Amino acid sequence: MKKLPLALAAALCAASTAALASPDAAELQALRAAERQQHNLYRAYFPDVATGRKAAVSFHAQLVESAWKQGHLVFELLPHEVAELQRFGFLVVHAPDVVARRNRLLDRFDAAAAAAAKGPTAQTIPGFPCYETVEETFAAAEGMAAARPQLAQWLDIGDSWTKTQGAGGYDLKVLRLTNAAVAGDKPKLFVNAAIHAREYTTAPLALAFARWLFDNHGVDADATWILDHHEVHLLLQTNPDGRKRAEAGLSWRKNTNSDYCAGNSIGADLNRNFSFSWNSTGGSGSSGNPCDLTYRGPAPASEPETQAVETYIRSLFADRRGPGKNDAAPSDTQGLHIDLHSYSELVLWPWGDTAQPAPNGPALQTLGRRFAWFNGYTPLQSVGLYPTDGTTDGPSYGELGVPAYTFEMGTSFFQSCSAYTSTILPRNLPALIYAAKVVRAPYLLPGGPDVLDVAVSGPVVAGATAALTAQVTDTRFNQSNGSEATQAIVAADAYVGTPPWADGAVAVPLTAADGSFNSATEAVTGSLPTAGLTPGRHLVWVVGRDASGAAGPASAGWLQVGDVPTGITLDLQTAPGPRRRTTVALTWAGANGSRVDIHRNGALLRATANDGAYSQAVGSGQWTYQVCERGSSTACSPERTVSTPNAAR
Repeated sequence: MKKLPLALAAALCAASTAALASPDAAELQALRAAERQQHNLYRAYFPDVATGRKAAVSFHAQLVESAWKQGHLVFELLPHEVAELQRFGFLVVHAPDVVARRNRLLDRFDAAAAAAAKGPTAQTIPGFPCYETVEETFAAAEGMAAARPQLAQWLDIGDSWTKTQGAGGYDLKVLRLTNAAVAGDKPKLFVNAAIHAREYTTAPLALAFARWLFDNHGVDADATWILDHHEVHLLLQTNPDGRKRAEAGLSWRKNTNSDYCAGNSIGADLNRNFSFSWNSTGGSGSSGNPCDLTYRGPAPASEPETQAVETYIRSLFADRRGPGKNDAAPSDTQGLHIDLHSYSELVLWPWGDTAQPAPNGPALQTLGRRFAWFNGYTPLQSVGLYPTDGTTDGPSYGELGVPAYTFEMGTSFFQSCSAYTSTILPRNLPALIYAAKVVRAPYLLPGGPDVLDVAVSGPVVAGATAALTAQVTDTRFNQSNGSEATQAIVAADAYVGTPPWADGAVAVPLTAADGSFNSATEAVTGSLPTAGLTPGRHLVWVVGRDASGAAGPASAGWLQVGDVPTGITLDLQTAPGPRRRTTVALTWAGANGSRVDIHRNGALLRATANDGAYSQAVGSGQWTYQVCERGSSTACSPERTVSTPNAAR
């Protein structure tokens, strides 16, 4: 979808300006029909994987699918782009089967639109139920802010282009997560998603990350300390106008600014519109043609979405980098920016507008290799066969010196739900959690070892000691593109109640379980004093240090002093229910998290909101219920049992 034929573009121009943010069914059908006319899909067989990775960066706007094991990429190409790839040794062949598959997807969206026209239907993306729509994303974030305002705020940071025109559109909104009850100057992680509308996986992953933090605060030790002492800012839908068109099955990349081009080629590429390095590569890193997928806009930050993101980034982070291209940010710089994209299975860092390494290049590479250990992607400086310019890392790293990364997730824009839930989510969520841990010193902490599996015995009587075990390892780097040095572990310390970076923190030295610190992975043990600790749960942080002297990020566990409080109380009531069944009504109090687990007859029944009430209709039998903190097998109510005969009628 690089350009439309001129006649078709003219025919669609009026429709494209009539309904800008939420085009009606007729316009969307016309846009899908226009997309069907694009037959310029090609398989490009790369001469080697390294060249293929670079092409996936430089031709990312044209990329449709990746098949690394099969030795090819699928692109949407114009003739001169075919020639360029051939010049780099690619074998480029037409892919009519991909065209047919694309058309079947568009047919599915046409069928769903026809069904919706006949009556109310669920507002989901047809064929992709695992991905929240813009409205569902906003409702989930707003629900968090309403349920626990001390943890979540839903902030308006600007408007989409269509909203600035008074023709509908959306607010650009950030979900800010931190425990407001804990004061202090907190380092900040900023994540933005879906700046390119058709990249389905990105916004759902950011929302899943939000849910993990929100639901596990007070339950999981790491989620708790991250939100107590750090801030996480999530721009879940960076391009909501364009996203609505992608939700209708269109391969939509840009925003919906109809001042540029026509039909399904309107808009500017927001990820070529940022002020820093805008149009700095002589046309190779972005396009000046309004109909191109990488159209940079007529001026730096010409688009309201870009303006909102730049302003927000500058409000979050201090300026730690000088004005020169080779000025490095200090090693103690705080903060981190991640831009979620799909696809290509890459972890990228600056510079992208030159092959020259960034002045913080070695530290950026180290953290990039840490991220790539989690998701299994190739870590790479973000310059490919050609440079790019005007990208999101401009305000964060280019201006301010805050490390900035792009995750290119998965193997297609419209990634299947099975691939998302089985691969993309479980591999990338831990990478985001790691980012939230290292944000206090992202140029330093990734050089030190990781701490895993922190476990503390208990509960213990106040004044007694508690046994701690953990594993410390310096091996978790992705070594697929160059190698990162690993070191022997030389020390590990625990900190009870006070985080290791805070004034008054007291280190409790741990020992190697085998008697000697001499390898890159060590099991560690120790005894924690509890004198002076109040009854209740206390966070315990563990930090490792390697032979280079680098300390890594902390991981935490819970220390329980005194008996576990009964906490959750549960009451059951029964009443006649529908179809000769009995309604069992559960009411509970004392749970701390935003969600709880309900168990019935020893098995998990469901997770639900911690609003104190749940009911279900059951048949005859004996039913034993228990309510637990989400994910916990110990922080639970006593079991309660009812017997229910068939209700008389």
